[in-house]
Amino acid sequence: MDDFPVGRGSFDPAPPVAEQVWRHVIELLERERKEIAGRDVSAPVDVRRLRDAIGAYDFGRPASPGEVIDDVAELLRTTTVHTTHPRYFGLFNPAPTLMGVVGDTLAAAFNPQMAAWSHAPAAVEIEAHLLRFLGGRLGYPPGKVAGSFTSGGAEANLTGVLLALTRTWPRYGEDGLRGLPGRPVLYASAESHLAWLKIAHATGLGRDAVHLVPTGPDLRLDVQRLARRVAADRADGDLPFLVVATAGTTGAGAIDPLPELADLCADLGLRLHVDAAYGGAAALSDRLRPALSGIERADSITVDAHKWLSVPMGAGALLSTDAEGLAETFRVTTSYMPDGVPDTVDPYTSSQQWSRRFMGLKLFLSLAVAGRAGYAEQLDRDAALADDLRDRLTSTGWTIVNDTPLPVVCFADPGDGTWEHHDALAQRVVGSGRAWISPVRLDGRAALRACVISHRTAPSDIGELVQAVNDARK
Repeated sequence: MDDFPVGRGSFDPAPPVAEQVWRHVIELLERERKEIAGRDVSAPVDVRRLRDAIGAYDFGRPASPGEVIDDVAELLRTTTVHTTHPRYFGLFNPAPTLMGVVGDTLAAAFNPQMAAWSHAPAAVEIEAHLLRFLGGRLGYPPGKVAGSFTSGGAEANLTGVLLALTRTWPRYGEDGLRGLPGRPVLYASAESHLAWLKIAHATGLGRDAVHLVPTGPDLRLDVQRLARRVAADRADGDLPFLVVATAGTTGAGAIDPLPELADLCADLGLRLHVDAAYGGAAALSDRLRPALSGIERADSITVDAHKWLSVPMGAGALLSTDAEGLAETFRVTTSYMPDGVPDTVDPYTSSQQWSRRFMGLKLFLSLAVAGRAGYAEQLDRDAALADDLRDRLTSTGWTIVNDTPLPVVCFADPGDGTWEHHDALAQRVVGSGRAWISPVRLDGRAALRACVISHRTAPSDIGELVQAVNDARK
């Protein structure tokens, strides 16, 4: 690519030169797709060598685009935990769909301004259509679904907390926490994602305002203990306002008892938010959807498309039927923003972000091409592979320690229940490069965790994982 322009001429090169760059990128990505299964899932990283390689770019002179692209690809290839690998059984980071990658590319190229409807009518309406579809599958009346796409589950959950504060105390938006007659407190399972602590810190509630409720033996939030904690907090003068249920905990894939929690919240006058960042995808499967029964009664729901819906990061979403509440939560007026268009919503007036990426396109393209039936087939297949993994593990002497319809498999060595033993086993498996799993503590019990999350995973990969953990145990 010696004829590539340098300096500001590189911003928008002539079509033949730009085509050469794109051709180079496409060929590189195709090689990666073909070769990923033959590589180690992860490898040790020499921090000094990595920093030296990156630091070689001091930006003092222009570089060939082909060389830079190849250098960065090599850095990513040799230092990344490859979530695109068929034997990545780690966190909720799946290999992205091809159409999801295309969607991110189109979003970057067209670069619509998502703050105002008038600047990006098609983009805003595509996302609104997706929110109605997802909300409808989760049981909300499709005509009443409101919400927004977010950078991820943490932002969506933050939005749920802000909405709950605004609806519980109408003056909260103007007066802040100092205008309240006591300390607001919220509740979540001890097995929930601890983003609640960061959210409480950021909102001014304070981390001590997050009351983590113990779980029962099934690793689901204990409703009776929750009820007793709420009563005790009210007696102490605190102000309970929100219960968070988790539909698919990070550690064990547990789904909290949604109908019972909805009943309790209705009886006690509390808001209910469901963090279904991972498990919400199950709504696309007719077979798995009943596991989410009761979620339709939540005041708000978080879903992360970049988890089990297999699109590139980041693409979270906050869903609610309370459009008025969201508008009040993020109410703002400025002279420099364009006037609103009748019968539309400017995204900046109903979400935390202002200018942002067109995050919904990658999900729209993926759903449009696969169809809901295609997604259901993939979700059901992941669940079946997880069942196969459970069978293979138990047949070779492991104990399954979680119970969930979702493809999260937690298993323990009955011969040694210590954390040190399970942590060492996980390190051996990961260090071998054959697979990626993690150690986990579930209600204090040590175990290994494997999540079937990739559409590239095959039965042979399940077999290789079982062999890897058995070899590590030897």
